[in-house]
Amino acid sequence: MTPIIAFGEALVDMLSSRLGDDTQGPETFTPYAGGAPANVAVACARLGVPSRFLGMLGDDHFGDFLAAELEHHGVDTSGVVRTREARTALAFVSRDAAGERTFDFYRPPAADLLYRLEHLPAGVFESPAILHLCSNSLTEDGIAETTLSIADMAAKSGSLVSVDANLRHNLWPTGQAEIGLVTQLIDRAVLVKLAREELDYLRGDHPVEDWLAERLSAGVRLILITDGPGAVEVRTVNDCFTVTPPSVTAVDTTAGGDAFIGGLLATLAEQNLQAQGTGNDWWHEETLLRHAVDIACRCGAHAVTRPGAYQALPGPEELAAWRS
Repeated sequence: MTPIIAFGEALVDMLSSRLGDDTQGPETFTPYAGGAPANVAVACARLGVPSRFLGMLGDDHFGDFLAAELEHHGVDTSGVVRTREARTALAFVSRDAAGERTFDFYRPPAADLLYRLEHLPAGVFESPAILHLCSNSLTEDGIAETTLSIADMAAKSGSLVSVDANLRHNLWPTGQAEIGLVTQLIDRAVLVKLAREELDYLRGDHPVEDWLAERLSAGVRLILITDGPGAVEVRTVNDCFTVTPPSVTAVDTTAGGDAFIGGLLATLAEQNLQAQGTGNDWWHEETLLRHAVDIACRCGAHAVTRPGAYQALPGPEELAAWRS
């Protein structure tokens, strides 16, 4: 089984007690462990795949909380670094009546932005793995350089690089994600996940088909385009098809996308898949891809019916219930 390595931010989601326009009583916030790459590491670990998280946490109460939660869910935290130079990031999360959320981030400054190449564990890519990254570790020059370098190191080692755009515009200094930088990260990947609105933002005035063709020409082998509760579009060099997720009533969509990509990567990891150039052209196997995306959809559907992130991610028993 191919191990998963997730790099980037772990943070605390402070989830509001209010839903939609409900303003009755005082608003309270409950802390939940989160952060997109950390969520994916937990999603894979809960599904039985060896999973490791690389990142930096503050040497503070919330850092202790996140480290303990990652370990509780079976994630290898030996690559987590602690610092007193910055605090652990917080995100205050508000939800509308449909469970869709908005974020107010307390970042920067934050500990995760201080991670550098010298913090990487020795021999981290000695054996091929699946490395998962998101764009939130591109928002400042130092962490962006680190992220792109780690992606290059992983690819050179024969690891499969996975990227979820996961755009959070309010984390960027200008209030908008830097399209060129995000595209640089995407083009280093073998597998890419984009929400429909992220695709529309990143392509700018390029026609959809042209922009997707550019990514596939750059070396991306599998592109997944999600659309909330709508059908997932699956793109490869030679194929295009859709998979329809189960219909559910969403309570909190915070971990939906991370549960989706975690379920997909866990399924691929079970196949001992590797990156391009190994003679194992798994992205041409439509039956395998449909199976993996179907599991991903079920993981995402499960997660949005529960509040928070780690606690909402399905394990084998919960996933089996969705299969029945």
